[in-house]
Amino acid sequence: MIYHLAFARDWEAALAGGSYRISGRGMTLESEGFLHFSYAEQVAGVASRFWRSPESPVVLLTVDPDLLGLPVVAENTTGGTELFPHVYGPLPVDAVVTVTPVAVTEGGELQLPDLTTPAAGSGGRQ
Repeated sequence: MIYHLAFARDWEAALAGGSYRISGRGMTLESEGFLHFSYAEQVAGVASRFWRSPESPVVLLTVDPDLLGLPVVAENTTGGTELFPHVYGPLPVDAVVTVTPVAVTEGGELQLPDLTTPAAGSGGRQ
């Protein structure tokens, strides 16, 4: 499974339109050229770096790569050493197997579900 943090309003718009085109907070597929995703062990770091104090409700999308119809490309686009999954095209809403609302602490941190257990669908890298 791969994961993507999203504003709930953007996910709701995707449901109405059939595909999701937001690459990351404040970025679109058109501006970036791909959609940013994370592996289970990367979600907390992404939340800490890019999703502090969100201005509206956030959801965590759990995506089954086998349902995408597009390849998942593990790559580094920032000059670091960590590889992140990217998808070069819109996310079909049918590839999203779970949408989890994410609470925000008073300090602005996201309270993420535990993605390390098999029941959470971490299943390793795809």
